Amino acid sequence: MEVLKISSKSNPNSVAGAIAGLIKEESKAEMQAIGAGALNQAVKAVAIARGFVAPSGVDLVCIPAFTEVEVEGEDRTGIRIIVESRK
Repeated sequence: MEVLKISSKSNPNSVAGAIAGLIKEESKAEMQAIGAGALNQAVKAVAIARGFVAPSGVDLVCIPAFTEVEVEGEDRTGIRIIVESRK
């Protein structure tokens, strides 16, 4: 499973397209965000992706979790958002 790494500069529409594609292929997508700005973009992307998949009768469910990530040799705590389809 590919983990989508989201930053505060990520385009929510592009991320939403990636989420919708993964949901159609695997019924699951995972995102990783570090920081408030990145988390904001990730949540926006999920909201937009819901609109992409809703016409086909799919609803999305988010499962948030903490994750430890190493950035430039330093351990950071990030948020992992698992997005699954619910029919």
